[in-house]
Amino acid sequence: MAKVAFLGLGVMGYPMAGHLAAAGHEVTVYNRTAAKADAWVAQHGGAAAPTPAEAAKGAEFVLSCVGNDDDLRQVCTGADGAFAGMAAGSVFVDHTTVSAAVTRELHAAGNEMGISLVDAPVSGGQAGAENGQLVVMCGGDEDAYKRAEPIIDSFAKACRRMGESGAGQLTKMVNQICIAGLVQGLSEGLHFAEKAGLDGRAVIDVIGGGAAGSWQMLNRYETMLDDHFEHGFAVDWMRKDLNICLSTADETGASLPVTALVDQFYKDVQKMGGGRWDTSSLFKRLRAMG
Repeated sequence: MAKVAFLGLGVMGYPMAGHLAAAGHEVTVYNRTAAKADAWVAQHGGAAAPTPAEAAKGAEFVLSCVGNDDDLRQVCTGADGAFAGMAAGSVFVDHTTVSAAVTRELHAAGNEMGISLVDAPVSGGQAGAENGQLVVMCGGDEDAYKRAEPIIDSFAKACRRMGESGAGQLTKMVNQICIAGLVQGLSEGLHFAEKAGLDGRAVIDVIGGGAAGSWQMLNRYETMLDDHFEHGFAVDWMRKDLNICLSTADETGASLPVTALVDQFYKDVQKMGGGRWDTSSLFKRLRAMG
């Protein structure tokens, strides 16, 4: 068992840190809103710290799951950042979906201090975090990854190193690109079925096991048809991720016409007041169009 710090107790980080405690690790948590950290300690034990640096002191592994590039820099660097509290030889594992650029920047900064950084964004959403069934795609030094993998296994059903620093983030971008197109296609299919007078549930029952089937179809079609979009991954966060994808595509020369279009559809959802609706709300946009 290891001494671990976890930074960021949102809808993903809170249960992920809980799985670490359940696995027997000694966990210290930090959250920008201290009351959330106190609630976690009351539920899971361990300890809370007032700063990332304090949380990281003495930890063999420091894990984070925060909001964006700027949030990650803030918890890593500066006098109160985790790097200031970490000892040489320790490993920082970042589960935030951020740009590969900030990942490589912090990887280089950590290396200068003898700290290894593994980028390890996740897929599986809130349910995956709560059930310990996340898919984790990693980048970074192979030795650091091998050391971190048993820790990550506390809340993962699958974990793989994809390459050097930033490779995990690039793989997560592929994941989000694929989801965007799938959800739009599913939304259009259900919308077409409704307009054609078909029973959407019966349609999915027939086609769900065939070539059109997907996780999104089987896990989202009922809530979509029921006009229920208050669960899952929020549109605001999806747009953040897709903007990273599109910016990286500009740098690499990749062509992402469908992703760019779906990003604009999500912008429409935000204008409808649906920034906190889940990503399947693309269907609600089509319904609103008549």
